[in-house]
Amino acid sequence: MEKSQTEAKKNLAQMTTGSRCMIAKVHGHGGFRHRLQEMGFVKGQEVKILKNAPLLDPIEYEILGSHVALRRKEAANIEVVSLSAEAHPDNLYHGTIEEHVKSEIAELDKQITVALVGNPNCGKTSFFNHATGLHEKVGNYSGVTVDSKIGTFHHEGYTINLVDLPGTYSLTEFSPEELYVRQFISEEKPDVVLNIVDAGNLERNLFLTTQLIDMNPRMVMALNMYDELQKSGDQLDVDSLSQMLGFPIVPTISKTGQGIDEVLSAIVKVYLDEQNKVTKHIHINYGEECEQAIAKVKQTVAKNILNKSVHHGRYMALKLIENDRNIHKEAEAFANYPDIKAAADQARKKLENSYHDDISSIISDLKFGFIRGALKETLEHSKDDKKKMMYAMDTILTNKWLGFPVLIVFLWLMFQTTFSLGAYPQDWLETGVAALGEWVASLMPAGMLNDLIVDGIIAGVGGVLVFLPNILILFLFISFLEDSGYMARAAFIMDKLMHKIGLHGKSFIPYLIGFGCSVPAIMATRSLENRKDRLLTVLTVPFISCSARMPVYLLLVSAFFHKNQGLVLLSIYLIGILVAIGTALLLKRFAFKNENDHFVMELPPYRMPTLRNTLIHMWEKSVQYLKKMGTVILFASIIIWALGYFPQSHQEDQVAQMEQSYIGKIGHAIEPVVAPLGFDWKMGVSLVTGLAAKEVVVSTMGILYEGDADLNESSPKLIDSLQQQTDEFGKPLFTPLVAYAFMLFILLYFP
Repeated sequence: MEKSQTEAKKNLAQMTTGSRCMIAKVHGHGGFRHRLQEMGFVKGQEVKILKNAPLLDPIEYEILGSHVALRRKEAANIEVVSLSAEAHPDNLYHGTIEEHVKSEIAELDKQITVALVGNPNCGKTSFFNHATGLHEKVGNYSGVTVDSKIGTFHHEGYTINLVDLPGTYSLTEFSPEELYVRQFISEEKPDVVLNIVDAGNLERNLFLTTQLIDMNPRMVMALNMYDELQKSGDQLDVDSLSQMLGFPIVPTISKTGQGIDEVLSAIVKVYLDEQNKVTKHIHINYGEECEQAIAKVKQTVAKNILNKSVHHGRYMALKLIENDRNIHKEAEAFANYPDIKAAADQARKKLENSYHDDISSIISDLKFGFIRGALKETLEHSKDDKKKMMYAMDTILTNKWLGFPVLIVFLWLMFQTTFSLGAYPQDWLETGVAALGEWVASLMPAGMLNDLIVDGIIAGVGGVLVFLPNILILFLFISFLEDSGYMARAAFIMDKLMHKIGLHGKSFIPYLIGFGCSVPAIMATRSLENRKDRLLTVLTVPFISCSARMPVYLLLVSAFFHKNQGLVLLSIYLIGILVAIGTALLLKRFAFKNENDHFVMELPPYRMPTLRNTLIHMWEKSVQYLKKMGTVILFASIIIWALGYFPQSHQEDQVAQMEQSYIGKIGHAIEPVVAPLGFDWKMGVSLVTGLAAKEVVVSTMGILYEGDADLNESSPKLIDSLQQQTDEFGKPLFTPLVAYAFMLFILLYFP
């Protein structure tokens, strides 16, 4: 087979000395892109890499018969298709490109990378879900999206790679999300930035837009939740605002998908807009004094002949004046950096003396001045106050006296419903798992393999599968809290208490998510701006009762607390919260001294969650639970079965066999440690197996107390067995006190 003359997609900076390539795409926008095109770096042009400078930067290229030097950062903006040695220009007709190279370039030219950027709660992830068909979690509070997600789909003959970036209010360095989004735009160079804006909160949302305008990417704006703007009675002149900002603006309703196709069409038009007919670059006018300061620093930056930064001069000058550490670090590579720094410091000092404020506040005020001016000309507010309903709800839900009791009632309702409503499908699943085990056993001869499949795999995993209804209900409630906007109110209510233990009110959000699963709860801590808050929350979240512990609680509450099941279950959860608080207080006193935290959090408008998003959120988390059953729990069930199966003592009594097995020996070895708590060796073994996964505890108890792993927390057989257990003196082994102590142990021990 003939060797291909093309290789994988690369950028020009990655090409090796002596190699040749064809330009497929030039990223960037405005003057930066024009500068490259003027030097001959256009689609379809062949380039030869000649040599690197002694310090490996810049790189010398041959293009159109001329030698041109580019720095690596600038060359990285040029996407190329590699040519092998056989593609020497002597073997090609002048002015033509071989068909397979042309085809590959055309294919790359049909791919559009779009960065999805917007504030938290603006409907960005809902837009992503509708556009791509994927099911990303949708949350109505800050920081749900903790990583970028990529969805690929086709529109009007183009392949669109849509990247859902974390929600952020700004592009500064205040939080990991802000820095991540800014670096993605500057380093990954998306073809188009799609700015999702909440139409009902334009002034706040457009602050991020002004920062994007400063960076100067090609942009489209989706004016999302436009129906809420219309319902409020406000009127917006979308066309005029589009002219002022310099890019297309399309009204959308992402929860229904309305307007999304129009946005995608606008993206294609902007992508094809080589002559800037669809878009025009504007500068945010910061006023005469600030503009003069920017111009002086920009002039100093331009004196450096090797200034080939991915950021244009005006943006660098502005960020240098703002004393942005990342931009200063980038500018340190310039030969005249001392002059640049001196000019930026002088400009900053002059502005701060003139405005009598710090530079960050000055620039922010000037941005909001631009926003207010634009909205004054384009937005007409309704005379009727349509926000009265929201204020009325907040007077109750965030009231000084009523807010906390309402939160407690809602949490109690969540747990009580999870316990009572989940009991019915649990019975159905239990019957189904038992029937499956009997059916499989009837198909196979008696022996070790039969025991492994029936007692180890089906019984072990099936004993955990029956908890799925409870998990679904719990995640349904948490999803509703997130999507409705009440989650942020819960953080608001809890802030004073959280502040006393050294945490931000937003730390309550990971705690609440921790009721479902600790893993996403720990991931959610990335929405916390302060490093201390993140670490404290990560270290204390495991004390929150997750869904994996619930089966043990349900088993023991059903067996020993008939009259106050919901109250007992709630008390376990509250104790976990109190232990987390106590741990946080200790850590704050001894490990995180003198680290202040500040409370700034958006209270988004109340919204009725869509059934689609709520069910998607619930199911995705439940799928993670099912995947865990197919991996960790399955493996642990087999190990537990093997430890209880070997060595064979040929005793007919399975419980006696268990006591003589390896798992029985382990239990007797640790019995002296757990005996003071009122636990026997079987309970000790259950705790050991729970180290692998808390869900395994119930199936272990089923094996040890009844010789049947197929028993679960709602099984009358296992419940009766626990109630009838006696110690060596004939006294009941399990009392309400022992059962409660066992639940507390499950709550507190790691992992």
